Amino acid sequence: MKRRTFLQFTTAAAAAAIARGNPGSAAVFDGSSAPAFWRLAPTPPMGWNSYDYYGSTVTEAEYLANARYLRKYLLPHGYHYAIIDYLWFDPTQATRSVWQRGPLAMDKYGRLLPALNKFPSASGGAGFRPLSEKIRGMGLKFGFHIMRGIPRQAVAANAPIADSRYTAREAADVQSTCRWNGDMYGVRGNTAAGQAYYNSLIRLYHSWGAQFIKVDDLSSPYHKDEIHAIRRALDKFGTSIVFSTSPGATPVSEGNDIERNANMWRIRDDFWDSWPILNNMIDLVAAWKGFAGPGHWPDCDMICLGHIGKDAVGGLRMTHFTMDEQRTLMTLWGIAPSPLLLGMDLTKMDPWTLSLIANPEMLAINQDPAGAQGFRVARHGPLESWAKKLHNGDLAMAMFNRGNHDGQFVTAAWSGLGLPARAVVRDVWNQRTLGDFNASIALPVASHGAHLLRISGAA
Repeated sequence: MKRRTFLQFTTAAAAAAIARGNPGSAAVFDGSSAPAFWRLAPTPPMGWNSYDYYGSTVTEAEYLANARYLRKYLLPHGYHYAIIDYLWFDPTQATRSVWQRGPLAMDKYGRLLPALNKFPSASGGAGFRPLSEKIRGMGLKFGFHIMRGIPRQAVAANAPIADSRYTAREAADVQSTCRWNGDMYGVRGNTAAGQAYYNSLIRLYHSWGAQFIKVDDLSSPYHKDEIHAIRRALDKFGTSIVFSTSPGATPVSEGNDIERNANMWRIRDDFWDSWPILNNMIDLVAAWKGFAGPGHWPDCDMICLGHIGKDAVGGLRMTHFTMDEQRTLMTLWGIAPSPLLLGMDLTKMDPWTLSLIANPEMLAINQDPAGAQGFRVARHGPLESWAKKLHNGDLAMAMFNRGNHDGQFVTAAWSGLGLPARAVVRDVWNQRTLGDFNASIALPVASHGAHLLRISGAA
């Protein structure tokens, strides 16, 4: 017989949790008193990123193939960002050490350009503009990854900085380098030269039609001066560009600073398909309680389901997550709520993965217009429950079994969570109503599994 372990949510515990997490009603965000850039991401950004499948090798043809799938099958569900990741400026395929590559594609002002053997539409100095126009013509939003700082080869050439009297050597911090990529020096963001360089970048990216930039090697360690310089440049020259920092772990102690400067920030280093990493992510999301909201989102990283790993980590494979673990991942990203950036090869989409990422009821919770943050209500050993207030008065609840025993029961009581005692419970993943329940519901949860529920007052 399966062990039946119960986790009971008491009225007092629930009331205390909601007071700590999201007090008051979950009103729809209007942005009137928020920083202007928050209006770019009133709900967590959704889309696709090339890294988990292609690593550093994605080409224009591969990117466009995924964008076409995104437009046809996922744009109707709200996924609209199409993001080129790592080393688009490197003409090699980067299969050897990143410190041993040849010259990068770069203009005379020390700004990296798309490598023409990967992105032929960039010829003639056009940069990403032609590709961006094609993507935006599909109804999608164009974005790409950059490395923090200024290219070493720009510093070696002492390239002039566009529209300024400064040079690359004046902007560079040669003592500041990235531990996994040798292409760049840091930029002295608190100097006029450093600001001029980031201004020149953002002006260029705006001219390309960028709507999203992910800046790598920025969050851990936390490069505050450069984050602030990028924010100033965006506020002046790139007001339509969503700003994402990477990788984590961003220090929670910098939460007040990062939410006032970026739209999303990574809360750990690269996320991959390992249960210990996913299990730990639950605690990382909990640690960021109080910092998520419309326009500013702690980021759990790309969603590595489906076909991943071709030229990234571990070689071509289907995700190593079990089906229960995949539901746990999407439950956590849904209720956090985290940005939903897909990492798989979309052209190899399978029905199971599509059923998870396109579940309309999960997406409604993640994209709820109030933008309220999910929070842990109670925990007992490996069992816990989370709640998230929704704009119409409903409550989303997640139940997690982080242990190794199947069929352990979680009993969720919603008294004190803003709902009447009698409520209707909806199973989000199976898209079926479980019925009316009085004060609580008990459900068995599989090992490493999760339930996602939507609870509303009975008619």
